[in-house]
Amino acid sequence: MKTYAPKLKDIERKWHLIDADGQILGRLCSQVAKLLIGKHKAMFTPNTDTGDFVIVINAARIRVTGKKATDKSYYRYSGYPGGMRETTLEEMLQKHPARVIEHAVKGMLPHTRLGRAMYKKLKVYVGDKHPHQAQLAGSKDSEKGSAGK
Repeated sequence: MKTYAPKLKDIERKWHLIDADGQILGRLCSQVAKLLIGKHKAMFTPNTDTGDFVIVINAARIRVTGKKATDKSYYRYSGYPGGMRETTLEEMLQKHPARVIEHAVKGMLPHTRLGRAMYKKLKVYVGDKHPHQAQLAGSKDSEKGSAGK
């Protein structure tokens, strides 16, 4: 009995449309990460990128529970002494709401070159307009209002 390894020509990538309006940040992002990795497919292989493309719309309308809006922080460091910058989730949602979802999903993907390839298939938009209507027209598997199956 041989182990099945999917070839690049065998991988069929679909496009998923996910509406983030009113959804919880972590629950939404874990479903998005699962779609990007390809765990929902029968041909899933950990060392191959078998995942699909994911479009997330209405990123500005995401919800969080508890006191995360004020307590959760994002850090960046310039490399210089005293160059540490801290931004709360509340500030990030006002300035760059798409980055909140991108950051959460990126942390759930593998931290390797394979994970970086998976991350490139994620498209996040602040409003409900996106330039991917043609891709969704060809794919019958667009999920509006749910975070995947």
